[in-house]
Amino acid sequence: MSELSCCGHQDVVRFIRSLYGTDGTIPLHEPRFSGNEKKYILDAIDSTFVSSVGEYVNRFEDMICKITGAGFAVAAVNGTSGLHVALKLAGVGPDDEVIVPPLTFIATANAICYCGAWPLFLDVETRSLGLDPQALSGYLERHTGMREDGFCYSLSTGRRIACCVPVHIFGHPCRIDEIGMICAKYHIPVVEDAAESLGSLYKERHTGTFGLMGVYSFNGNKTVTCGGGGVIVTDDASLAKRAKHLTTTAKIQHPYEYVHDEIGYNYRMPNINAALACAQLEQLDRFIEKKREIAHEYSDFFRKIGIDFVREPELSRSNYWLNAIVLDSRESRDLFLEATNACGVMTRPIWRLLNKLPMFQGCQADGLGNAEWLEARVVNIPSSVRM
Repeated sequence: MSELSCCGHQDVVRFIRSLYGTDGTIPLHEPRFSGNEKKYILDAIDSTFVSSVGEYVNRFEDMICKITGAGFAVAAVNGTSGLHVALKLAGVGPDDEVIVPPLTFIATANAICYCGAWPLFLDVETRSLGLDPQALSGYLERHTGMREDGFCYSLSTGRRIACCVPVHIFGHPCRIDEIGMICAKYHIPVVEDAAESLGSLYKERHTGTFGLMGVYSFNGNKTVTCGGGGVIVTDDASLAKRAKHLTTTAKIQHPYEYVHDEIGYNYRMPNINAALACAQLEQLDRFIEKKREIAHEYSDFFRKIGIDFVREPELSRSNYWLNAIVLDSRESRDLFLEATNACGVMTRPIWRLLNKLPMFQGCQADGLGNAEWLEARVVNIPSSVRM
């Protein structure tokens, strides 16, 4: 890698403008509505079923199962709510600890806290940006023990390690099969935060389908969107049934009475959002093909100027949700961010490590050297589907 000069910044700006064919502002990631979006939304409106009951919600869940290969899909109002419910169904409760990388969007840790549990931050790989299996294995060997109840506990805090939540960062699959095998040894369930990775494959299998459950997001900046939306996938019929029950306020079906048998959540995706999602899912393959074309052009360009472009890991097929480069230093990163944004090309640094945020500073963390190195150097660059 080499430091980018002022002239080099201009070369990058010119290249990105050539990719998107505009002299105007280029956003980091904007949605594309080029299919049946208006048709389906108007149909949902005409049906009068615009809330959490409607045929588009059912169609959306069926489409997700076909795309991912999962046995069951349960729509949710957003990815965070889906992750919250998935963690509860995995058995996460108050004062438990949940393993998570610090290099992820805050929603991952927030969902853990909604359960009354504590995030436990372990390091990531520089290649995939995801949870490092070696860091996971090393921590569990050195700092945890099994008890007679069959659960794994932290030796320092005495808390149960109730779950592991690996994240497929920017759509790049982490080594989820190894993570799953390590966690199985310690009786720790895995819930995949696959929010960014719809359409991504690891060893020809869809991300989100390796763990007990997986969760995807359909926020406005995702590869496909419905404004706000999420979905839980699983191969376990009983978990899917419970997920649907909890996300619909734990209401028992009855012809006219309101009967609820436990604390539930108003997390069901509205039909009007599902209508938009169905139209977007019809275009998923084309969107990913376009995004991969852009990623390959970026890769060739940055290789020529000596800048590391984040490529899909081995044995993976990434959706390249957000493209990213790795610069030499925090100083180089900051200069790049300032120069590109001043020219109307939106770029963003990777997230601040979650363990550094005030609400998570009391959480356990172990050996985050790779995460800290990446935090200082990774920059996201425009990644919208090119029309």
